[in-house]
Amino acid sequence: MHQYELTVIFPLEEDQYHAGKETVLADLAAQGAEILKTDEKGDRDLAYEIKKRKRGRYLLFTLKLDPVKVSVLDKVFKLNANLLRYLFVKIEE
Repeated sequence: MHQYELTVIFPLEEDQYHAGKETVLADLAAQGAEILKTDEKGDRDLAYEIKKRKRGRYLLFTLKLDPVKVSVLDKVFKLNANLLRYLFVKIEE
């Protein structure tokens, strides 16, 4: 199991944010991810428009995950309409 940082950008609307966050947490749990830390970064301006939005709500997860599961989660996250963007970064130990 490797350590990763997962940054997720959600729309600003409360209902989409909470639905997206619950879906992400459920997807991570389904793949056996161990969430070490969750850090809400708040609302920020985006560098460029994503889905006609100029601002997004950022959430940062630090987690332990099997490397094979990253590609599975990548496919699952692409189907989630409540996510604007996401990024997995492996933490070197």
